[in-house]
Amino acid sequence: MDFAQSQLVKNADLVKNAFRHAEAEGSFDMAGTLATLEADPVYDLFPVGLRMVGMDRARRYYEHYFAEVAPRIVHFALVAEWINENGVCQEYDVTYRHDDKGPRVHRILGILTFGKLLLSGERIYTDEEMLRIMFGPVWDELEPISP
Repeated sequence: MDFAQSQLVKNADLVKNAFRHAEAEGSFDMAGTLATLEADPVYDLFPVGLRMVGMDRARRYYEHYFAEVAPRIVHFALVAEWINENGVCQEYDVTYRHDDKGPRVHRILGILTFGKLLLSGERIYTDEEMLRIMFGPVWDELEPISP
């Protein structure tokens, strides 16, 4: 068994937790989603280079996401998925119903990052328009990611 394989075996519970997170998020389960996160999660947004830190912000993000964003998702499809010793990477095509432009597909790459026992947070890659929609009420509280 090589190093990467041994790390995956060691992180099997973290991998299961990452899948629980994705399942809870996909079924709009607020309590289930938050239960997969460590106490002080960090969400890094790219390419905009902004960061959301803390459980309070994560809770407000998901409240907004489940109430305002999720109902406008017409369709989503998993494009690809990778697992390594640092986390689970999931790439999706998300069809979102915009007010002024109608339905449009956004490619979203989410990396669920492992903490010690739960997820330490996520790195999300998509266009700025979709990030602003997703993070709505906490957008102005996001901090620049320092190098």
